Amino acid sequence: MNSLHTAAEHGRGIAIAVAPNGGRRLKADHPALPLSPAELAECAAECLDAGASMVHIHVRDDAGRHCLDVARYRAAIDAIRGRVSDRLIIQITTEALGIFKPAEQMDLVRVLHPEACSMALREIVPDASYESAFAVLLEWMRRERVMPQIILYDLADLERLQEMLQRGLIPAQDIPVLFVLGRYTTHQQSSPADLQHFLQASPSFAHWSMCAFGRDEAACAVAAALLGGNVRLGFENNLLLPDGKVAANNAALIAPVRESLRLLGRRIETAETQRAALEAIW
Repeated sequence: MNSLHTAAEHGRGIAIAVAPNGGRRLKADHPALPLSPAELAECAAECLDAGASMVHIHVRDDAGRHCLDVARYRAAIDAIRGRVSDRLIIQITTEALGIFKPAEQMDLVRVLHPEACSMALREIVPDASYESAFAVLLEWMRRERVMPQIILYDLADLERLQEMLQRGLIPAQDIPVLFVLGRYTTHQQSSPADLQHFLQASPSFAHWSMCAFGRDEAACAVAAALLGGNVRLGFENNLLLPDGKVAANNAALIAPVRESLRLLGRRIETAETQRAALEAIW
């Protein structure tokens, strides 16, 4: 299966996710960075209006540090649901940030039982000794209808996941993935050309998304959308509009991408249509 063709063949539109805060930035980086449940709920509503169908959230402890606290996640999810109901898919993260072990990441998913969850392959399966536990987690997620997304930082990650898929460690014929563009480039400045490193490897993943760093985030997103992918935007990776000015909020980063895709005749997915597409493969 070649992902460059799959989206068109299935008649899918483009799904826009927003990653509004991440695990590193603070209010000093941008005053509109949403950290509290109420701020995340307000941001989610703004991004829904701007065209997002998914919100990818991180939570913080009392000192503003990244954490994987179940109670804090529940508070954030409840606040967002109270504001937008089911009109956004809420995706949590198991990001380690050099703090959390694979077992802690896996425990979070089982205890919280979120609608969707992103997991960096190199963090949750740092070596072959963790493969069995990861396979068991994925089996549980499929049975419990928790939608995974596997984060891939480079070709080595991509090839490793493909090999795991071929060995039957993934309990499905496909799994959603996120390509991270330009993570290790100078100043973390991504380019649409970074997509080539992933797509030339002929990935076997039908439902792929991308995220990018720096002022070319929007250009990378439009390029990915035209090649059959979905996009993730937001303050987690980028604060700048295409003209280099600082965006007022997360919704402002979505606007130029949505408008470009509208002018190109592309359909934007809703949470309802994206859920249906994800359920078809998981």
